[in-house]
Amino acid sequence: MKKFFLPLVAVALLAGCSGGGSNKAKQKVVADSVVEVKTDVVRLQQVEQVREYMGSISPYSKNMITSQSATRVDKIMVEVGDQVREGQLLVKMEPTNYLQSKLQVENLKADYERAKSLFETGGVSKQQIDQMKTQLDVAQEALNNLQKNTFLLSPINGVITARNFDNGDITGGQPILQVQQLKPVKILVNVQEEFFSAVTTNLTTNIHVDIYPNTNFKGKVNLVYPTIDNMTHTFVTEIVTDNNDLKMRPGMFARVVLNFGKLNRVVAPDKAIIKQPGTDERFVYVVNADNTVSRNTVTLGQRLNNAYEIVSGINDGDKVVVAGINKLVNGCTVREVAGL
Repeated sequence: MKKFFLPLVAVALLAGCSGGGSNKAKQKVVADSVVEVKTDVVRLQQVEQVREYMGSISPYSKNMITSQSATRVDKIMVEVGDQVREGQLLVKMEPTNYLQSKLQVENLKADYERAKSLFETGGVSKQQIDQMKTQLDVAQEALNNLQKNTFLLSPINGVITARNFDNGDITGGQPILQVQQLKPVKILVNVQEEFFSAVTTNLTTNIHVDIYPNTNFKGKVNLVYPTIDNMTHTFVTEIVTDNNDLKMRPGMFARVVLNFGKLNRVVAPDKAIIKQPGTDERFVYVVNADNTVSRNTVTLGQRLNNAYEIVSGINDGDKVVVAGINKLVNGCTVREVAGL
């Protein structure tokens, strides 16, 4: 029986820039491979710097209404949801100590007045008058303090948002009520470090709240925090809106739109931007003078319809690949084809 041997024939496969194998193998065929691509030239443009930030609506101010000492609540004058004005009586505490102190002040005041009359006739010395005046002043100050802690007034115009006790309870110095100022309200947002010099007080903003999709609220920058967070490279900005119609309530999410003016930025077609799988890295292929390509990592700004603002990574006048990208590796030789 005859045996036939089939010789093994080495088959050479020509690989393009995007062929399989290691990076070294890909680089080896670069000199012998030409990939057809389509390109576009990127240019500097005036790009309006509009940014949107998320934040939660907060009351402009918030006060806890409480007595300084553990005292019994005599009467609470308001309920949750009530609108109150500055100086309005909210809570009356048990007044025994206040009434005793008030009586003491009245007696001291009467004694002092009688002593002044005697001093004019020489019946009382100047030292005695001064001592009585000091005693009266100290008692009056104590009475004023008791009055503040017996008749609890609202320090702001606002809304009662919490009630923690009922009439007859002993508070133990804990808050009895909470009152919040809701006209205006504020929103705190974290703005990127690059815009620190562009954010100034009274800079106007647009505010959108999801439950009012067709309403645009106006606001302004009220406060810019003076430090930059070294982890996030952002700074806190306080936005205030008048909220006269009380549509905005604490806890709602809001989107704040800030316009920082215009900057010269390179703008590149979105077709040129590639995302590195598994990372947040974006890159483009730039065609060099010798018709090779360089893989440039870019930092993106805003999306502008079918293009992106490029913060860094490419320059004005660079030629970037917009078609044929999937066949490229760094260093490939390319040939431009208009109709690709």
